[in-house]
Amino acid sequence: MTGSARQIIAAFKEMFHTKPATFFSPGRINLIGEHIDYNDGFVMPAAIDKGIWFAIAANNTDRVHVYSADEKEHLDISLQEIKKADGWKNYILGIIYELQQRNADIHGFDAVFGGNLPIGAGLSSSAAVECGLGFALNAVFGLDILRIDIALAGQKAEHNFPGVKCGIMDQFANMMGKKDHVLLLDCDSLEYELLPLKLTDHSIILINSKVHHALTGGGYNERRQQCEEGLHLLQKKYPSAKTFRDITPEQVLAVKENIPIDVYNRCLYATQEIQRTQLAAQLLKQNKLKEFGDLMFATHEGLSKLYDVSCEELDFLVDEAKRFKEVIGARLMGGGFGGCTINIIENNLLEKITSSITENYKTKFGIDAEIYLMHLEDGTHEICG
Repeated sequence: MTGSARQIIAAFKEMFHTKPATFFSPGRINLIGEHIDYNDGFVMPAAIDKGIWFAIAANNTDRVHVYSADEKEHLDISLQEIKKADGWKNYILGIIYELQQRNADIHGFDAVFGGNLPIGAGLSSSAAVECGLGFALNAVFGLDILRIDIALAGQKAEHNFPGVKCGIMDQFANMMGKKDHVLLLDCDSLEYELLPLKLTDHSIILINSKVHHALTGGGYNERRQQCEEGLHLLQKKYPSAKTFRDITPEQVLAVKENIPIDVYNRCLYATQEIQRTQLAAQLLKQNKLKEFGDLMFATHEGLSKLYDVSCEELDFLVDEAKRFKEVIGARLMGGGFGGCTINIIENNLLEKITSSITENYKTKFGIDAEIYLMHLEDGTHEICG
């Protein structure tokens, strides 16, 4: 059990004077397939060893009392009064509401949660809260809800409470992740394949730009709306196409003059990224990491130039990574507008490369970037002992 888990349990016992059940809910990375989950494409996420711990116990009342150890704030509300609030409380209230809509027999409970996921870094702390609590309530109250249904409830909670129209990727990775594997997820059918990730000579490194991104600010939802508009326009030309996976980049190019330029750019990126992710899965199965990394660089170019979700700081970090042949792939990860880059780097020069990148970044922007070494872990689970 980690120190963070012990701290959360200790805080719970001090506050509620009972023994809780304890759960770990991971953040996620996404190797490739960015902004594609809500476009019915393919994504390649994985659960990670950084996340959020929940200590939770039934309290034999109709009230919910949750304490955020990170924010040092309380939520105290009746189960009959669940409605939108502000900040972190929306993620807690949203998942309770969605489970109630599924007639889950939830009773009053006490909970303390906190973790080591940097907020705003694109590691999906929101899904970790939603699905972590959903999984914990499922276990504590014996609700018999399938993991996939907890993921779907978490996605709907994010839509309806904080108002981010996210795809299913974050919640799915949180629930279905497996140690030392990535998921190839079909976001249309929700069929998935677990692919071993063999990184004996390389490591996955995130570099946090420390530029904060707020997906509730509108940029994320705007991209989704532009894709919906573009798909509608493309379907007039290609009526048999149901989603972007039925349209090729060449077909998008053919109608460039008939689509607003921003909408055209979003559609071109979406169709290219769907193709890239499918190719990336084949390369991973063949253990062709160098070619896989080339696709990551191509994804960043698309996110920056076509999807317009990068920023000067993220572009700088990727350009710096390109200077080293030992960095086989790098790109922005997550919703964009800030957050992290994800990099695959040879182990023998790991420290030298990350030091060089962060020093140059500090010189350019005056910001101390943070480095995170990623290990792939299981999805949300109970911690015993």
